[in-house]
Amino acid sequence: MEIYVWITLTLVHCVKAVNGLKFTKNPANLTVTQGNMARLGCAVEGLSEVEIVWMKDGEKLYSTDQIYIPIDSHHWETFHRVKSVQQQDAGKYWCEVEYHGTVISSEPAWITVEGVPHFIVEPQDVATFSGDPFNLTCAAVGPPEPVQVLWWLGGVQEGDFRPSPSVLSVSGVNHSIKFYCEAKNAKGISVSRTGTVYIKEPPDAPTNIQIDQESGNVTLMWSPGFNGHSDLSTCTIQVSRSSGRKEKLPDLQVSVPPFQHMISGLSSHSNYSLRIRCDNDVGSSPFSPWMNFLTPEAVPVAAPKNLTFELTEQQLSLSWAALKEEELNGRLLAYKVQWNLGGESQEPFLFKENVAHLSGGARFFNATFQVAACTVIGCGPWSQPVVIMPASAVQAQTQRGHMWVGLILALLVATIVGLMLLVLFQRRSKESQFGSVFKTPGMDSVVSFTAARSFNRQGFELPESNLDSLGINNDLKSKLQDVLIPERLLTLGHMLGKGEFGSVREAFLKMEDGSVQRVAVKVLKTDITSSSDVEQCLKEAAYMKDFHHPNVIQLIGVSLHRQPQHRLPIPMVILPFMKHGDLHTFLLMSRLGDEPFTLSLQTLIQFMLDIARGMEYLGSKNIIHRDLAARNCMLNENMTACVADFGLSKKIYSGDYYRQGSVSKLPVKWIALESLADNVYTTQSDVWAFGVTMWEIMARGHTPYPGVENSEVYEYLIKGERLKQPPDCPNEIYEIMHSCWSPVPKCRPSFQNLVDQLEGLWTGLSSASVKEQLLYVNLENDEGEPHSGIGLGACTSRAAEQNWGVPWQCASKEEDEKDWLTVSSGAALAIGGDYRYIVGPCGAIDGESRPSEDNTSEDIRDDDEDVIINV
Repeated sequence: MEIYVWITLTLVHCVKAVNGLKFTKNPANLTVTQGNMARLGCAVEGLSEVEIVWMKDGEKLYSTDQIYIPIDSHHWETFHRVKSVQQQDAGKYWCEVEYHGTVISSEPAWITVEGVPHFIVEPQDVATFSGDPFNLTCAAVGPPEPVQVLWWLGGVQEGDFRPSPSVLSVSGVNHSIKFYCEAKNAKGISVSRTGTVYIKEPPDAPTNIQIDQESGNVTLMWSPGFNGHSDLSTCTIQVSRSSGRKEKLPDLQVSVPPFQHMISGLSSHSNYSLRIRCDNDVGSSPFSPWMNFLTPEAVPVAAPKNLTFELTEQQLSLSWAALKEEELNGRLLAYKVQWNLGGESQEPFLFKENVAHLSGGARFFNATFQVAACTVIGCGPWSQPVVIMPASAVQAQTQRGHMWVGLILALLVATIVGLMLLVLFQRRSKESQFGSVFKTPGMDSVVSFTAARSFNRQGFELPESNLDSLGINNDLKSKLQDVLIPERLLTLGHMLGKGEFGSVREAFLKMEDGSVQRVAVKVLKTDITSSSDVEQCLKEAAYMKDFHHPNVIQLIGVSLHRQPQHRLPIPMVILPFMKHGDLHTFLLMSRLGDEPFTLSLQTLIQFMLDIARGMEYLGSKNIIHRDLAARNCMLNENMTACVADFGLSKKIYSGDYYRQGSVSKLPVKWIALESLADNVYTTQSDVWAFGVTMWEIMARGHTPYPGVENSEVYEYLIKGERLKQPPDCPNEIYEIMHSCWSPVPKCRPSFQNLVDQLEGLWTGLSSASVKEQLLYVNLENDEGEPHSGIGLGACTSRAAEQNWGVPWQCASKEEDEKDWLTVSSGAALAIGGDYRYIVGPCGAIDGESRPSEDNTSEDIRDDDEDVIINV
């Protein structure tokens, strides 16, 4: 391939100058073909020592490989170099120098990137009704222009090339179909992602219904079934009560998501049944199976009525009406009868029935009795009090009561009449003096005031060190504020590990309830004084703050340690204590420990499956890990693998890649080929690292590429070589890891696909073997005794839908997918030179060779995994 570089060089003396400080050379405009190198230069005169900052589109460019060339004692020149220009490198560049608070700038220059078209709008999946027309959109740009677009629908070319952007109108389809577009300019052809047209259909029934009962309310949660390629809008909940006969309650219409609803007003201690269905644009799903549940008991809601008594010298007999079932709210435990005599409470009585017979009736004369019904939860309200007295006294009291009632009623009537006459007299008086008594509606007076001082009675004591003292950005401070833990609650123990930027120590964290939790604490080195290093450490904690997955390590909190004579407090990231350490050390122990032990294939696949699930979760959070390896996966007390160490992770906010722009210490033998070449990181580059991690697991901790130096890895890979198949590694597993190392990122399996394949392998082994127990060495409990017999539990599997058995190719997909996953003849003609600029998503590469089975060399070193990569 011929390389065309148009470079226009001009030297323009900058008119901006401060006290003799001026730019003598300004960057020149460049037009560069994609993949070639670009170099911009600046020169400044007037200072014996100078720091020239490169800017791009208003943002500072950070680079640690910038060098200065002295022209003379007060005259300096510097350059900015982009080794392999990509479309995102296009833009406006200039230099800046700060002098006594004043910033002077060079003249700007522009880098224009020419190459094969790149897509600004790629085809997206479409869900439509059968036979309904729809539109597909595709847009790509150069330079060079013009760019033309060609559509492929169901493996068939649709028309000819047309100008970009292009909208393809489809009259309608009756079944699911795939599509993509090609974009062509003078430099070659690019192929878009493959989209799918789905036909909408009714959803499947909801599953995994769960019921949580608390404080008389029932919270219902469920998982939606397959949505039929159309968003679910509502769900219908049917509830019925079984109390002798089935009583259907009104249907409940619930807007979704979220897929939960709180049902109130249900009777206590009652049998209910419910089922759910959900609706989309097409129709309703089938109902889920009926789920039966019993509401918990409660205290009775009513007091016993009609409390009566019969008194004789020998006995007091009490009786009252029994409570109905709906009033009891549970199973009747007893009726509680309380009484007092002479103003003093007496010992209460408990009766199973609604009658009571108490001997020695005379002792209850003039006593007051009340009764309440009780369940296992507690007692309900008390009945109206009844005073015990002989029948003659009751009759006389009743007569006196009637007389007093009549007198009170007469006084009440006289009082009401008097008040009415008084109000009438006052109203007539006001109308005669002031006109109307009533104001016009809406004329209420308004009273306003201003508080002289306000108080906050809920102030809290500041921690020993706060996030404001770290010099980090406000967004990071707000993310970490609610996980900040005072240092006084931590007690540091012995060191668990040590790295380039700090150490990991065992610690004990005092909880709010007074208990103590064993944790691990990552402590930044005490001699680090840069706010950027502190910020990098805390960014890792900020990522972990929102992680909630059993296979991803979760943040407990962040603490700050203040030391004398130090400007910045030392951040400490608090993590769960992983009892069995990192996976790499564990694998080495299985081969090289004092008491080697055997790891079954099912156990090794379980480790891979745990890691794949964790990485699938990180991908759903738009997190690129960039440092996935066995050493960065931890084993908890249940021998579950958790993805950890997010020091190099990046959250991608736009697009699907991240470009590393400076010198970094990176794990070369785990880095994808495109990342080694261009420092571009994607989820697909994490898939590459996962394949290397699978190799580590099957090789029981061997260092990848034995006998190959770090500096030789890139040349080794670009020749088509890959890691050899480890001994005792089944072909099915090696094919999975080998598919992760395709030179074309789009042809690597997704983590979702990897989970499906590994679950299929694990299930096959699980059904063919008996659940086994493992013996682990050097794993001590709190008393220092070795653990043994730690088993792996079963996990739910999903059937693998695809088999990526052929390395580096997509040919193993279903037959109806092959046509739109193959590079067209036009695209194949545009391929030339370095494989990195291949335009098709899955094109085969000349010279690819499958690694041989020879793997006799061995290297157990773990100290040479990192190397400096200059950009």
